[in-house]
Amino acid sequence: MNDSDTGRKTSHCEGSAILAQSHPAIDRLARLRWPLSIAGACSLLGMVTAFAIAPSDDKQAIDQRTVVETLNNLAPKLIASEGAEFLHEDRILRGDTLSSLLLRLGVDDRTAFDFLTNNSDAHVIARQLRPGKSVSARTGANGELRALYFPLNGKDATLIVERNGEHFSAREEAMALQTQTHFKSGEIRYSLFGATDSAGIPDAIATQLADVFGADIDFLRDLRKGDRFSVVYEMLYYKGQAIRSGRILAAEFVNNQKTYTAFWYAADNSHGGYYTRDGQNLRKAFLRSPLEFSRVTSGFTTARFHPILQTWRAHKGIDYGAPIGTRVRSVADGTVEFAGQQNGYGNLIVVRHAGAYSSAYGHLSGFGPGIRKGAHVAQSDTLGYVGMTGMATGPHLHYEFRVNGQQVNPLALNLPASLPLEPTQMAAFRRTVPARAEQLGLAKQVTVAASE
Repeated sequence: MNDSDTGRKTSHCEGSAILAQSHPAIDRLARLRWPLSIAGACSLLGMVTAFAIAPSDDKQAIDQRTVVETLNNLAPKLIASEGAEFLHEDRILRGDTLSSLLLRLGVDDRTAFDFLTNNSDAHVIARQLRPGKSVSARTGANGELRALYFPLNGKDATLIVERNGEHFSAREEAMALQTQTHFKSGEIRYSLFGATDSAGIPDAIATQLADVFGADIDFLRDLRKGDRFSVVYEMLYYKGQAIRSGRILAAEFVNNQKTYTAFWYAADNSHGGYYTRDGQNLRKAFLRSPLEFSRVTSGFTTARFHPILQTWRAHKGIDYGAPIGTRVRSVADGTVEFAGQQNGYGNLIVVRHAGAYSSAYGHLSGFGPGIRKGAHVAQSDTLGYVGMTGMATGPHLHYEFRVNGQQVNPLALNLPASLPLEPTQMAAFRRTVPARAEQLGLAKQVTVAASE
């Protein structure tokens, strides 16, 4: 665990750290540290020298005796004082509650616990106990809470709870984050997430990796054992602690012996995107699948025996099996044309895209934030969540792709590409490629070195 506060003394124990303010008793011991260390080192050196000069051919037995003596206790004692203060830092564990977290942070303060439980601003802590998050607390010598620092989910801010006399207050404070670039590589053994976990890559970066190459690689069916990937990505830190991952800057994926490469580039006044080494836009106008990871349970057919109606009828869509609550994303930019219940579809969303294209998403358990008729959505925005409403025998998404209102098979359709870079943008993009390509090379070398 890193400590960015210089001048403090840190004691680490299984991922936890307790930092104490300087105290005269400790300062006195510190001043004696070097003389004691030198004396001990000289004694040890003398012992080593004695053994070194002993004749190698001496056969006489050495008389050994054990002598036990009582030594004065030289351990420093921190003299209790009203101003004594400790800084504790720990990571949230899976299954943690507010009580267990405060206990590990050295907080023994009923008034503080009541405030954190009942205050409308501080109560968010109990709802955001995400495993791995680093939390800090300042306490007094008797465990009374002086301050608590809790990073908030979904924003670059920390909730600070402070004691003011006998009362507490809670406020948000923006975090000045520092960006670091990480290089990682991995090899597919069973799944993408299994490989990224083994390489120590955050899940959010694995999801981005699937998004970046999702138009060329079907991550549901195309992955092969032995496929390799390298990725250069951002991690955001606050006072030496990783807060969250950023975006992928460059990536390479070797799927079935074919290599795909992507480089991030953002022109002036643009949202940015991913391009091949020669500047081709990797973002297609339409995603191949509305789910990031799932399986096809029923394809597009002209005739299928309906499990509920018990009759043969056409199935003009793709069914994706997935757990209830799985995120359903829009396959392209567009406008919500319908959001509500419709016959056997159950909860249904229809999105109108550019030209003659539209897409439909059925059997949803619910709609995403702000999804209503007339709402504008971007590619990969959350439309809703997998469910089994309407005529469904199990949780799945029924997805339809329509051209001029007629259902077509999206897996067999040549979907239009996105717009390329303009000539001036292309020149600027090409200037960024060599440095990113070199970083990708470093990512491969780091992994090879680690595996060896």
